Amino acid sequence: MQHTVLITGGTGTIGKTLVPLLVAKGYRCILLTRTPQRYNNTPQITYAHWDVKKQTIDNDAVTAADYIIHMAGAGVADERWTAARKKEIADSRTQSSALLVNALQRNKHQVKAFISASAIGWYGPDTTLSLQEGFTEKTPACNDYLGTTCLAWEQSVAPIETLGIRLVKLRIGIVLSNDGGALVEFKKPLMGGIAAIMSNGQQMVSWIHVSDLAQMYLFALENNQLFGSYNAVAPEPVNNKTLTLTLAKAVRGNLFIPIHVPAFILKLILGEMSIEVLKSTTVSSKLIQQKGFTFSYPNITTAIAALTGK
Repeated sequence: MQHTVLITGGTGTIGKTLVPLLVAKGYRCILLTRTPQRYNNTPQITYAHWDVKKQTIDNDAVTAADYIIHMAGAGVADERWTAARKKEIADSRTQSSALLVNALQRNKHQVKAFISASAIGWYGPDTTLSLQEGFTEKTPACNDYLGTTCLAWEQSVAPIETLGIRLVKLRIGIVLSNDGGALVEFKKPLMGGIAAIMSNGQQMVSWIHVSDLAQMYLFALENNQLFGSYNAVAPEPVNNKTLTLTLAKAVRGNLFIPIHVPAFILKLILGEMSIEVLKSTTVSSKLIQQKGFTFSYPNITTAIAALTGK
């Protein structure tokens, strides 16, 4: 019997890898979007309407779902953090969760598991202990903007458990993909032969290859022993300098110049968002590994090689 996965945020960077993986595994996918008319339905992938601001959703899509993967949310790094943008980032996550929770409460459904995105923004700047061992899932949420946003995000899906549905939350690190996100931004200065290291480059980056992230969503969906929050990061975090130079060598060979971009320039360009670019966050992947997940790209060298073909 073919199972159906209802997906939010499925047309984004992660969805471009995850949806084909699910289809290859025999799942039927329904992608929620405000503009389903823009897409062509196939036997395995169909599009259904929802509108988070209006709190409307295609109820037939909800009743058809065996599983839900919830990844919707405004891009954290897409625009400068004005007060309005920060509210939009938070609301897009909590209000989309509320819409799904309400739809499941209203409709007769057969959903067995609900896999929700969260983020390592949950954690604050590194401490002496985290630099040695990495932040674990037991670490409380930081009281800064991203920490409180992630806390509200995870709390917004908590009612799912009261409906008898298994709930898994993946706290996702910096996703490396050729289809968007951080890696695309890291590559831009390299087109001019510049390897742009952020400040002193010593801040730790907890990252994950998009293929490993897609596999982790599938693992969470299919593994009935998984409940609660898990860090979706590779086992070997690296500092910004190492990441930047590894990418530069893969893309340019030796034809690049490393340049440290001073913190004050980043603050001028990015505003408040520069805090996150300059923040060091070392996050542990041990819990998901203990549950049996195996990374295909555990270190930055193999990940960058796979993404650049070099």
